[in-house]
Amino acid sequence: MSKPGNIMPLERIERRIYLIRGQKVMLDCDLAELYAIPTKALKQATRRNVERFPSDFMFQLTRQEVADLRSQIVTSSSMWGGHRYLPLVFTEQGVAMLSSVLNSPRAVQVNIAIMRVFVHLRRLLADHVEVARKLQEHDTQIQTLFDAVHRLLTPPESPSKQIGFHVRERRAVYRVRTR
Repeated sequence: MSKPGNIMPLERIERRIYLIRGQKVMLDCDLAELYAIPTKALKQATRRNVERFPSDFMFQLTRQEVADLRSQIVTSSSMWGGHRYLPLVFTEQGVAMLSSVLNSPRAVQVNIAIMRVFVHLRRLLADHVEVARKLQEHDTQIQTLFDAVHRLLTPPESPSKQIGFHVRERRAVYRVRTR
């Protein structure tokens, strides 16, 4: 997935995208590492330009979300240790806005790579949705077929009338003899 001229392998970026609150996001510390700047500098730049980052572009994690994320990515506490503030996370739009806030050649190149990863993930998701839809259609057809076979193999619930000749009991015939 790495393209020539990319500043870094796209797989490296893809591993740093998490699903939090139903959105694909990247952590401030991961972005700072990709941009080759301290996390503190990234946070300062976003705080100075907070009007560019509405809640659907950037939000702060809760303590529970940090704990859940820590267990999800199974990382040592050294990555999270020493931080006074809860991490910020950036959605795709927030990452795009970062390139204008950071305004460096590296930030532009990193953002291009990140946008390619988000586009790639959207395509993968769309492909999976289409495959899932087709499987659902086939599952429905297969289930209909199994139901029909089951009905054919299941004996009827009430006994049907027998076909053929039935012998009735003979009645005694009394003849009167005349002399």
